[in-house]
Amino acid sequence: MKPLGLFGGTFDPIHLGHLRMAIEVMETFELESLHLLPNKVPPHRPQPLASAEQRLAMTRLAVEAVPGLVVDERELKRPGDSYTVDTLEDVAREFPGRPLLFMMGMDSLLSFTSWHGWQRILELASLAVCCRPGHRLDSDSLDVQLSWRLGEGPVTGPGQILPITTTELAISATDIRTRAKNGQRLDFLLPQAVADYIQASGLYRADKAS
Repeated sequence: MKPLGLFGGTFDPIHLGHLRMAIEVMETFELESLHLLPNKVPPHRPQPLASAEQRLAMTRLAVEAVPGLVVDERELKRPGDSYTVDTLEDVAREFPGRPLLFMMGMDSLLSFTSWHGWQRILELASLAVCCRPGHRLDSDSLDVQLSWRLGEGPVTGPGQILPITTTELAISATDIRTRAKNGQRLDFLLPQAVADYIQASGLYRADKAS
């Protein structure tokens, strides 16, 4: 049974950097599908500027023509904070016996042992750690509780930490929001359908702020 990929984020907005990384994880680990999970209330982070409904709409527009990428609404429907461990428990119940592969960046892994329920996360899933070109993830840089889990694919079960070097696109959601606020063009930073949505709705524009 092929693993199910999971990629959580605020997606405020989703952009080509997110999508390229998701595609490369799918290809590297031979995934049939990867679920994009917009967060409702990300713990320890500022609130998203776009509403849950707007971020969901943009994520749907971004993946509607991309085979294998699936929008997963479960975190938006669940009350309270978006904790990864709760999401993985829910996904594991829905897909019993299927290996789970959760995507994260190298910076997130370095603080992973501070996450809520991190030990349980590793009982439920393996981690695909996306590294920038020229940056190597080695055991010396990891907490001793994680370093022994570092390895290479394929995904054989939960608890693996699997680094993957992904194409670095110098695109950030913060920059996109600033450009949208200033009325600048968003071409080639995100899917055209998402750019059109932002422009048509006036999202992130200072004169549209409530």
